[in-house]
Amino acid sequence: MVSRRDFLKKIGGVGALTISGMAATNSFGASMPLAPKNPHFTPKAKSVIFLYMDGGVSQVDSFDPKPLLSKLNGQKPKFKVDATVFNNNGNILKSPWEFKNYGESGLPISDLFPQLGKVADELCVIRSMTAFSPNHPNATYALHSGHVLSGRPSMGAWLTYGLGTDNQSLPGFVVLHGGQVPSSGMQSFTSGFLPANYQGSTVLPGDKPLFNVTPREKEANLQARKLSLLKNIDQKLMAQHAHIPALESSIQNYELAYKMQSAIPEAVDLSKETAATKKLYGLEADYKNTKKYGAQCLIARRMVERGVRFIELTINGGNGDRWDQHRDLKGGHSRNALAVDQPISALIQDLKSRGLLDSTLIVFCGEFGRTPFAQGKNGRDHNPQGFSMWMAGGGIKGGTVYGSTDEFGYRVIENKMTVHDLHANMLHLTGIDHTKLTYRYGGRDVRLTDVHGEIIPEILS
Repeated sequence: MVSRRDFLKKIGGVGALTISGMAATNSFGASMPLAPKNPHFTPKAKSVIFLYMDGGVSQVDSFDPKPLLSKLNGQKPKFKVDATVFNNNGNILKSPWEFKNYGESGLPISDLFPQLGKVADELCVIRSMTAFSPNHPNATYALHSGHVLSGRPSMGAWLTYGLGTDNQSLPGFVVLHGGQVPSSGMQSFTSGFLPANYQGSTVLPGDKPLFNVTPREKEANLQARKLSLLKNIDQKLMAQHAHIPALESSIQNYELAYKMQSAIPEAVDLSKETAATKKLYGLEADYKNTKKYGAQCLIARRMVERGVRFIELTINGGNGDRWDQHRDLKGGHSRNALAVDQPISALIQDLKSRGLLDSTLIVFCGEFGRTPFAQGKNGRDHNPQGFSMWMAGGGIKGGTVYGSTDEFGYRVIENKMTVHDLHANMLHLTGIDHTKLTYRYGGRDVRLTDVHGEIIPEILS
């Protein structure tokens, strides 16, 4: 029996593994891993858009109003304060923003997000979210994979593993990267121990959205001749060596890359969008990061239209400190909110007008929240014990609030929600029983939600 190392050495290493189906319709692999698969039950959502708010949005400044903070502003906390990341804890800090009630539901949203107020009746705000860690990398790993250590598959990888995708010319899991690399690195989007087919594919919206799949050949017939040769090589390899997962994944990924050479440029081309649509998303805004995030949100809608299963958006680079305001809370949160508020509101409005919101689950979440007391004079430290996020579309009960924190917005006191619960409900809305979505690894059946996760009927329509 030929070992994997000897086999790869014999054929010239991974670089020599090529594409069987680049010049043909079907793959030579044993299966089509991204082909659509049947859900466990009828889904509400066909696609998921995950809006990752890197750094941790302050709950008491966004979706969880706490009048007592204004009353006690500047006073020392009289409640028990747990150790924080920097242990530079100051006095109670009131929110610099006022809250207003929006929509028929009267949902409270702060002045940070005036545009989201237009779609308040579509939002289910969860005020009782918790995190597994107060540290950025570990909390980000957990938010994405259900585990505080790196190496586990991301939720996007799990979803495409479970359901496949409807467009075989695009990845099932796409990351629309704004330029701000998460503190956990690109490991947040890994396929982990799942086959490499389910890895998140990063797209940088701009003039060259996916430069690494741009053909290098100047003439199409030259590329076609190369692909014909590679196809013959792969046919022989697959005939000689049955079912080597690494080989099959490599071939299938290169096949997909070939298809993406035409599919990606078309999907991210906004030139045919109407002037009204571009204005709605903020592509004409004065602030450059509003334009950038607006383009990401508009591309996300186009990805949904083209059958992509899971789309994640990261925030823009250049804001300096993400949502991570250890100082200058007002300045940092204001800039970040200005970048995302209009585009996200537009995304929800646009999907609804096209009849796509009911089948698209949108999730807005950071890795944790912030403290109700100051770090130093005008910042807030990390708070994993109770924070806010929201969900919309795809089977979510809009215009509602679930869970609550104490009167300071510090700790959850009702309907605690964990990362495992979030993942379980996301999978449920896409037609997957989270207890049945497993993969054999390390001698046991592993799942995204580990041995946890509860479905929450109160947030489901």
